[in-house]
Amino acid sequence: MTDFNLELDARGLNCPLPILRAKKSINELESGQVLKVISTDPGSIKDFDSFCKQTGNTLLSSEDAGSEFTFLIKKH
Repeated sequence: MTDFNLELDARGLNCPLPILRAKKSINELESGQVLKVISTDPGSIKDFDSFCKQTGNTLLSSEDAGSEFTFLIKKH
């Protein structure tokens, strides 16, 4: 598992809340730092991929553990 600088627990939140909270959290980080997001929204897999493409941040990993999804996002 990659190290991270900030963790966002978005479990129980549905679209678009995980993305909106991730955007706010990523703004707190410095360039090169990593945000870990834990979500239970199945749509978040597609959403975080699109979010990273649109914002220029790097999706380091996307993990599907059945009912929970974990993302590591590196701020550009």
